[in-house]
Amino acid sequence: MANHKATKKDARQAAKRAERNKYYGKTTRNAIRDLKTQKGDEMGKKFPDVASMIDKLAKRGVIHKKKAANLKSKLAKKANAAAK
Repeated sequence: MANHKATKKDARQAAKRAERNKYYGKTTRNAIRDLKTQKGDEMGKKFPDVASMIDKLAKRGVIHKKKAANLKSKLAKKANAAAK
């Protein structure tokens, strides 16, 4: 375990950030799962909210920006196909 005050504080902060990131990631995964189960226009209406959540994950560094782009691309294709 850490011996210096600053190192102990850093360990506390890292644990807090990891827990927060886990919460944001899980919440977004649940939103993506729920979006995939929607039918027709419902999917198109909820897509912007989920895309925003994905962008925020990438901005915070929870996921890579290219992974965010891939997720949004796949969801947009599904949303467009469901709207037809």
